[in-house]
Amino acid sequence: MTQLKITVKTGTSQEKIIETAPEEYTVYLRAKPHDGEANAALIKLLAKHFHVPKSYITIERGAHSHTKIINL
Repeated sequence: MTQLKITVKTGTSQEKIIETAPEEYTVYLRAKPHDGEANAALIKLLAKHFHVPKSYITIERGAHSHTKIINL
């Protein structure tokens, strides 16, 4: 299991993932942080980027924060 540090920017015009350091990423999402929409969009985008099922990705810490620790 790998832990990734993710900084999330919500409400952007495009969705993309930028690696800022080893195992650290900034993720830009269209979704707003409302009713877990941004977290769901984050998991979906990470699953697509890393070619794994969504069920393999969990938010370890930071579910209500812009900085998250993700288990992959």
